[in-house]
Amino acid sequence: CETCSEEEAKYRCPRCMKYSCSLLCVKKHKLALSCNGVRDKTAFVSVNEFTDLNLLSDYRFLEDVGRTADAAARHATMHSPTTKRLLSCLRNKAQKCNIDLRTLPIGFTKRRENSTTFNSMEKKFYWHLKLVFPHCHAEYTLKGVPDDKTLADILKPYIDPVESDPVVCQRLKIYTVSPQSDVQILMKIENRKQNSVRYNELDASRSLLDNLKGKVIIEYPTLFVVLKTLKNDMVVLGQDANEPAESSDSESSSLSSMEEGEIRDSS
Repeated sequence: CETCSEEEAKYRCPRCMKYSCSLLCVKKHKLALSCNGVRDKTAFVSVNEFTDLNLLSDYRFLEDVGRTADAAARHATMHSPTTKRLLSCLRNKAQKCNIDLRTLPIGFTKRRENSTTFNSMEKKFYWHLKLVFPHCHAEYTLKGVPDDKTLADILKPYIDPVESDPVVCQRLKIYTVSPQSDVQILMKIENRKQNSVRYNELDASRSLLDNLKGKVIIEYPTLFVVLKTLKNDMVVLGQDANEPAESSDSESSSLSSMEEGEIRDSS
């Protein structure tokens, strides 16, 4: 058992492949690793390990995608002129702020999740925002985040030793005990090829709007909060000796690869 290291393992988690000996250890490993126990249908399987079961699983996965797309296509509300006008208005407002906001077709997960709005009276965006803490395998979704709020204030309820929620603070302990100077906020660059993933480093002292200017946003921003002293596989653009300071890859190729990943995710 990879949880208690005492008893003989009887179960294997379909999600993370961890071995457990009992229901108690299963629950403990789910809590510790934020694992939902559900098999990842889009996980990579090498050719050597690919079996008939994997083929059947992929076939059923594609069937599920087809049913989901068909159900979305039949949803009248999503095709209404009002919805289309609101999305067009949202993109136009973002463009005036020098933000390339792109919306996905109906049925995509991020399209359904997105709750971003623009307040015409205040002339302000209220963003749907996702925070990812890779070192703790934790994700949090925020709704209605005003665009004039600084990233430091957005992160306070999560990693500030004093102002953060006690439960969240305990889960993100590795962040709360680290100095603020060690915290790095990254955002994936969308206009790159899939085999050349890079990230932009954001300024925590500046507002969300200032940090999003000049960037491509697919539906809503996703911020990755990492610690500089801990190893991670995220390459920051301009900090790699072999990388130029600016990206020159075509946007069309990245958008197509992004859409391919979202189609699999939408199931």
